[in-house]
Amino acid sequence: MSAALGSTGPRVVSARAAPLSRRAVLWPTGRARVVVRAEVKRPEYIPNRIDDPHYVRIFDTTLRDGEQSPGATLTSKEKLDIARQLAKLGVDIIEAGFPVASPDDFEAVRTIAMEVGNEVQPDGYVPVICGLSRTKFQDLERAWDAVRHAKRPRVHTFIATSDIHMQYKLRMTPDEVVESAVAAVRHLRSLGCNDIEFSPEDAGRSDPVFLYHILGEVIKAGATTLNIPDTTGWNLPHEFGGLIAAIRANTPGAENVIISTHCQNDLGLATANSLAGAAAGARQIECTINGIGERAGNASLEEVVMAIKLRGEAQMGGLRTGIRPVHIYPTSKMVSDYSGMIVQPHKAIVGANAFAHESGIHQDGMLKNRETYEIMTPESIGLPRQEQDRGIVLGKHSGRSALSSRLRSLGYELSGSELDDVFKRFKALADKKKRITDEDILALMSDELHQPKVIWELLDLQVVCGTMGMPTATVQMQGPDGIARIGVGVGTGPVDAAYKAVDSLVRVEAELVDYSVSSVTQGIEALAHTRVMIRPAGKMSDQGYSEHAALGTVQRQFSGSGANEDIVVASARAYIHALNKMIGWVSVAQKVTPRGSKSGVAGTSMASMDAVGKEAAASAVAASSP
Repeated sequence: MSAALGSTGPRVVSARAAPLSRRAVLWPTGRARVVVRAEVKRPEYIPNRIDDPHYVRIFDTTLRDGEQSPGATLTSKEKLDIARQLAKLGVDIIEAGFPVASPDDFEAVRTIAMEVGNEVQPDGYVPVICGLSRTKFQDLERAWDAVRHAKRPRVHTFIATSDIHMQYKLRMTPDEVVESAVAAVRHLRSLGCNDIEFSPEDAGRSDPVFLYHILGEVIKAGATTLNIPDTTGWNLPHEFGGLIAAIRANTPGAENVIISTHCQNDLGLATANSLAGAAAGARQIECTINGIGERAGNASLEEVVMAIKLRGEAQMGGLRTGIRPVHIYPTSKMVSDYSGMIVQPHKAIVGANAFAHESGIHQDGMLKNRETYEIMTPESIGLPRQEQDRGIVLGKHSGRSALSSRLRSLGYELSGSELDDVFKRFKALADKKKRITDEDILALMSDELHQPKVIWELLDLQVVCGTMGMPTATVQMQGPDGIARIGVGVGTGPVDAAYKAVDSLVRVEAELVDYSVSSVTQGIEALAHTRVMIRPAGKMSDQGYSEHAALGTVQRQFSGSGANEDIVVASARAYIHALNKMIGWVSVAQKVTPRGSKSGVAGTSMASMDAVGKEAAASAVAASSP
């Protein structure tokens, strides 16, 4: 882009000569702002080629790598909801899961492939649906069977290539690793899969010469995308960018495939490394919503996308993506609610403080011109400002239309029944709180809609506590049979008593791994938002196991969240939501897993469970049956 700075008045110049439908406006200060005229046309999808050399594919692995975060277990319904939202966001590839991990994972991936993977939009866009697989033939066949129903199916297979992984984890020689990788790609080809991604795990610490060799061999075998993972987050940006450039220069056939990045965030450099890889020629970036994932997480989709959107033209040779940024915030909110992974307040792009200004100097600048301290607007990522609500203040006299309008402005389209549920909670809160904020609305909506399938439902809760006696809780709950029951519990505090009362009815043994509570807004009237994490315990301690892509068989943890003006009620709702998620997940495993088997999923059969386990499993099966 070229322009004469310092001219009087804005001047329009072409942002790019070729198929971009954008323009750049230069303001008198010389600062350039990109104005979107119309949505840029996405290049035709060809597995091993991108006709636009500046287009970067966004590969979202929230449903696979992101779900591997402790406590981030998602149900099939939640995965389908997130996949639909990712399609609305415009991601090029959705890695829907690790199909061999469990029956529930397989069904979730297959459902996403059949539904989201066939929903072609008017402009011809439909996301590629991808399944992860090790190089074992059984894994490969399971992954292909899960994704093959999509219009654009892909299988992503991997094997470790660093010396430490080959020696201690795989116990394989380099030649054996190459043979396994080539055999996997060839087997996928024989199954009919023509879109194959290969990853040399721990590439960031692998011998570069060995990388060139194994990558060249899988290209010859039929791989179409080569993904280069910095699995441990070890590399610095200049190192990782150099590795991508070296692979492109030294790998035979590299010009005939797409080079991809997958960067972990152990040193806080995942986004920087991903951008360095793209600048060096990678044309696919793997990332997750909110940066969730193993250990310190992955490259954050919203950070990568907005960095390319704001700086790609001027500083990265014209790089662009097909993402629709206005859907970023609603997607972030959905993933946070479903996964239970709270977004830190100072998180870039989507954190609560990302567009907050408290410093007097900053506030003075913002009042004069927002561009003094904001390089993007909250509206650009789907987060309207509170003051831009057309003068509508929501309170006890507000109706359904006002609530529906505000939800639409926040990026949410609700069905009639969903709006009814949220409106009911809204009116109850408005009777106790004078003014309802956007944060309150989002918390209520999440508590009503972003929740697992209801098996047990809280109807009423009463707690007696203080210094004069033992804290006691009484709960009324509706079970999977539709009958309301009353339970009582005594605990060390009001929340503990409420949980024991719930346990007396649900009769599923669970260990509370984590508990946290925070206020949604400021003030004594603020809603309380509670998050819990549980895992099967006691006689159910051998339930909830699944295959992890890198760690083998692991026990899943299940999260739940709740919002209410009463902290104890919010806590009970969060605990029940987590129990519902755990029961639903285990019930699927009980239906599919052979008795006595502990391969990949829950190992205790229905026959070996005692009366408590039998009742819990029977309730779960009954509730999840059509």
